[in-house]
Amino acid sequence: MAQLRALRPFAHRKYRVLISALAISIFGSGMWAVAMVYEVLHLGGGPLELSLVATAASIGLVAFVLAGGIAADRMPQRLLIIAVEGTNLAVIAIVSLLAIFGWLQLWHVAVGAFVLGIGAAFFFPAYSAILPRILPPEDLLAANGMEGTMRPILQQAAGPAVAGIVVASLSPAHAVSGVAVCHLTAFVILNFLGRHSLDADSAAARPTTTNATNTDAVQPRKTSFFHDLHEGIVYTLRTPWLLWTLLWACLSVLFLIGPIEVLLPFVVEEQLSGDSRMFGFLLAVMGVGGAMASLVTASMTLPRRYLTVMMVSWGLGSLPIAAVGIIANFWVMAVALFVFGASGGVGMVIWGTLLQRRVPPRLLGRVSSLDFFVSLALMPLSMALAGPVAQMAPLWLIFLVAGTVCPVVAVVAMAAARMPTDELEHPLDKAEPTEEPEIVST
Repeated sequence: MAQLRALRPFAHRKYRVLISALAISIFGSGMWAVAMVYEVLHLGGGPLELSLVATAASIGLVAFVLAGGIAADRMPQRLLIIAVEGTNLAVIAIVSLLAIFGWLQLWHVAVGAFVLGIGAAFFFPAYSAILPRILPPEDLLAANGMEGTMRPILQQAAGPAVAGIVVASLSPAHAVSGVAVCHLTAFVILNFLGRHSLDADSAAARPTTTNATNTDAVQPRKTSFFHDLHEGIVYTLRTPWLLWTLLWACLSVLFLIGPIEVLLPFVVEEQLSGDSRMFGFLLAVMGVGGAMASLVTASMTLPRRYLTVMMVSWGLGSLPIAAVGIIANFWVMAVALFVFGASGGVGMVIWGTLLQRRVPPRLLGRVSSLDFFVSLALMPLSMALAGPVAQMAPLWLIFLVAGTVCPVVAVVAMAAARMPTDELEHPLDKAEPTEEPEIVST
């Protein structure tokens, strides 16, 4: 039954363990986003100090995400995920203790945020790479949809809401302690993952070479960091559907993130006569759209025309942004952002599933990290350009360009990568994943 398809991954014990720990961890991350802000303010910081702490986290993430992808392909993903959660626990526990005893300083928070950014850089490639090893191919869409449903609800809504209540009722230090409890619980749960089977699978998945004089001796092929990185880049460049999707994502981040994150508050103020509460509510509506669409996608089978559906969802879903600069009615604005969030949710669930089903397992960590890196690389630039561009052009024109460029680029990407032909040549409506041709780098 379609309504039960989204729950099929829960039939697997390892997935139940993993998703339970992930849910608690991202809830804690949502709490940290608020607790960190008010802890900085409690220490006498202002916008500049908050920006420095946020930048520290971003630097840790961007600087190490490629290394995280390589680690996910070379090491047991189970151990990486547990190590990251243990590190998160240690960092938050230290910050919490320092805050409780009155010893916390701003640089402590910045260093903690930097380490948490590094942890995220290693966690997400490992999580993406471990899913295909604990779930059958036909359940990956549902698993990705479940994460897409869970993340905005827990990280963008529930976690911040609970942290806000704790800060208001007690103190920022108590909210940080709550984050530590979340990571402690997630760390304990992750240790129930099947150690022997997963580590054995990971060892079997690594590239091997056979000694010509002893066919029973099989040793892992040792390669350098830069060789592994080069191999992942070469595979991406020689795989058209992957390359052009990443190019589309790169341009969409450049054109969309800055206007939404930086300029939308001014649209709310000037066109809707709203304040921060209205802005927050509109962002929540966008998140709800993504969560609902992710859940619906998880409840269905992967479309036969999966690349077309993904690119059309992303492309057409960007069109409502073109009208944001001229909308003067709150509910029309809410509908536009809901549609944008929902279309993004559909595309992201399909995209995550394609990576796990079409990328060779030995390259999945690296390709996932490249995806993450490309998406993050232009995000700061987009936000940095939004303000200066708004000084030279009206808001309606900026949003019009942002909302129309992305659909055009989506059409170009589909044509350049021959996606309609490619998806028919590599059907994914069967349980068995299709194999991409191996790319050998020199």
